[in-house]
Amino acid sequence: MKFIDFNVGCRADELFLSECIKPIPMGTEVLVEVKSFGINRADTLQRKGLYPAPRGESPILGLEVAGIVVGVGPDADRWREGDTVFGLVAGGGYAEFVTVEQSHLMPIPKGLTCTEAAGIAEVFLTAYQALFELGNMEPKQHVLIHAGASGVGLAAIQLAVQRECLVATTASSEQKLELCAKYGAKLCINYRDHEFAEVVSTDLGRVDLILDVVGGEYLNENIRLLNLDGIVIQLAMLGGRYTRQFDMGMMLSRRATIKASTLRNRSNSYKTQLIADFSGEFLPDFDKEKLLPVIDTVFSVDKIALAHERLERNDSIGKLVVNW
Repeated sequence: MKFIDFNVGCRADELFLSECIKPIPMGTEVLVEVKSFGINRADTLQRKGLYPAPRGESPILGLEVAGIVVGVGPDADRWREGDTVFGLVAGGGYAEFVTVEQSHLMPIPKGLTCTEAAGIAEVFLTAYQALFELGNMEPKQHVLIHAGASGVGLAAIQLAVQRECLVATTASSEQKLELCAKYGAKLCINYRDHEFAEVVSTDLGRVDLILDVVGGEYLNENIRLLNLDGIVIQLAMLGGRYTRQFDMGMMLSRRATIKASTLRNRSNSYKTQLIADFSGEFLPDFDKEKLLPVIDTVFSVDKIALAHERLERNDSIGKLVVNW
C-alpha cells in the first residue's frame, strides 16, 4: 500500500510517497480503506521530531481517518465489510489502509461524505473531552474559547451552544471571527486589535470555563477572568511553554483549577469510553445538522506539503482534509 513518509526533522515539502505492506487486522481491529484523512498540528510536530508516536503505535503520520471497512479481525463483531466509518487512530492515518480498534470508529452520519467525516473525530472528541469530561461544563455557563476559528475551536463553540452556553472567543482576523459568530459565539474578539481580557471583563464579566491552546502569557489573564471555582483547560502551548510570572494569589482567590490534556496518548479503554459517550450524546446531532464539520480546504495527496504549510502558518479556518 502507499503511504506518506517522512524523515524526522524534515520540512513540509520533503514529505514523500512510499510503499509498505498492508496491515492485517488482529483481535478486535478492523481494516479500513482510507478515503480521506484530517491534518492535525500533532502531525506537523511529529514530522519535526517534537511529538513521536506512542510506543507500540504506527510511526506513520495521521490521527483521524474516514473510509470503508474492508476487513475485520477474528474477534471483531461491531462492523461489517462495506460499512462507511470514521474515527481515531494513534498513528497510521496517512496511508491507503489502516487498522483501527473497532470501538474507536463511528458510523459516518447521514448525508456526510468521507471528506466531511474526516474532519470530525479529532476536533470534536478533543472539544468534547475538554468541555465535558475535564471542564464539567453545565448548561448556560459562560465559556471562553481561544483560537475559535481552529478546528477544535469551532467544534467547541458548537458543542457549547448546544448546551445553551454563552460563548466568547478570540481569533486573529475579522473573517475568522465572522465564522465563529456564524456557529454561535456571542462575543468575538480580534486579539491583534484588542486585549481579550479587557473586552471579556467589560462586555461579559467573568467566565466559568476557558479552553486555551495558547499558554504562555495568557495564563494569568485567563485566571483573572474566572468565576469562583472556574476551570482552565490547557490543550496546547502555541504561545510558549513558559510564563514570566504566575499570580498564585489570584489563582487561590478564584479557587481556580488548571487542567492540561492530550488525547493521542490516552489508553484504548479511555478512547473507547470517550467515543461511546460522545456518540451517544452528540453523534445524532450531525444527522439533524445541529452540528457540522467545518472544512477549510480539501487537498489531494500530492498536495500534502501545502496542507502542512498552511497549518503551520495558522492559515486555515476549520479543518484541512486530504483525499486519496
